[in-house]
Amino acid sequence: MRRRLIQSTLAVVLVVIAVFGVSLVIVETRTISSSAQERVDSEAVRLASIVDSRLIAIGAVTADMLRDQVPEDRYAVIRVPGERPIAIGEKPTGDTISAIRKGEEGETVTVEEPRSTVTREVGRTLLIIGAVALLAVIAAILLAVRQANRLASPLTDLAETAERLGSGDPRPRHKRYGVQELDRVADVLDASAERIARMLTAERRLAADASHQLRTPLTALSMRLEEITLTDDPDTVKEEATIALTQVERLTDVVERLLTNSRDPRTGSAVTFDLDEVIQQQLAEWRPAYRSAGRAIVNSGKRHLQAVGTPGAVAQVLAALIENSLMHGGGTVALRTRVTGNQAVIEVTDEGPGVPADLGARIFERAISGRNSTGIGLAVARDLAEADGGRLEMLQAAPPVFGLFLSRTPVKPTGGGEPTVR
Repeated sequence: MRRRLIQSTLAVVLVVIAVFGVSLVIVETRTISSSAQERVDSEAVRLASIVDSRLIAIGAVTADMLRDQVPEDRYAVIRVPGERPIAIGEKPTGDTISAIRKGEEGETVTVEEPRSTVTREVGRTLLIIGAVALLAVIAAILLAVRQANRLASPLTDLAETAERLGSGDPRPRHKRYGVQELDRVADVLDASAERIARMLTAERRLAADASHQLRTPLTALSMRLEEITLTDDPDTVKEEATIALTQVERLTDVVERLLTNSRDPRTGSAVTFDLDEVIQQQLAEWRPAYRSAGRAIVNSGKRHLQAVGTPGAVAQVLAALIENSLMHGGGTVALRTRVTGNQAVIEVTDEGPGVPADLGARIFERAISGRNSTGIGLAVARDLAEADGGRLEMLQAAPPVFGLFLSRTPVKPTGGGEPTVR
């Protein structure tokens, strides 16, 4: 592209120089020739006037009288009737420019000038025109190179940006070039880069969340299946299979929930559910793991609470808190339910050292973790809680107390008055 721009610009300049240069040469050549002829004519008239004045004054004219009146590059011949011709200067050879004038006393004056003087003057003019044309061509080349670089370099940059996008590097460059069309392309590429970056971030986040959220349910399911393979008691097999099927349903709900949050984290599917069922389900799933660790998990507090939320999401939040206590806490883990205002609260606490002081409230940020954990679980748990209008908070750092706040079910009044909650 750069070469084509230079060639096209140079071609236009050469055409312009050819058209106007040739015309100028023709005009200048004619002008110089006409000027030379006019000079010779003027010289012949002037010399004839001088000869007339001499003849009238003294009745004769000589070469010495007229020698100073004729320039060195001209040749003059004066013919007076009855006398020998008078020649002044050196007779030119070759082609000449001449003029003849007759005086009032009957004399004839002939003035000649070699045409080579005109040729030299035309040559000087052509040299000047050629030099100007050469300067114009050089200026045109420099301008074409500059313009070609101004257009080609941005296109190269844009091509590199597009190549980077295709290779998986979605960082926008935010570089502009001062050309409206090119800046528009740069705007579109930067916007595409930002969209791709958001998509890649969402995909990576989904992969990390899925890996973290599915790990524990899959482990628990594997344990149930192992127990089924190791027992011959039909009742035990049936019980473990029922629990395994429940865990499969939870896995399905987890996957659907993760996919929903990856599309729009604000989308929820809140319903009214019984908190006791979700808590008992979690206790049943986690007791084997706690027994293996030589620890206990218990629950207490207000019973038969109805809350508004997604049961699967609430189960995932509780699973994250229970797993967090298993990995980083100590002693007995306690789940306690209580009521505050129009909200139901599930508190999860243990007897461990608690959250390090340097973490504090940042414990819910992604990639913020302690003791070599992934730093994902609590962040995902908070997102799941907020998706249905609830919230997850750290109520106490040491010993650690986390609280999951959920809205309670409103009950319509039976006969007047304000609605109540239960």
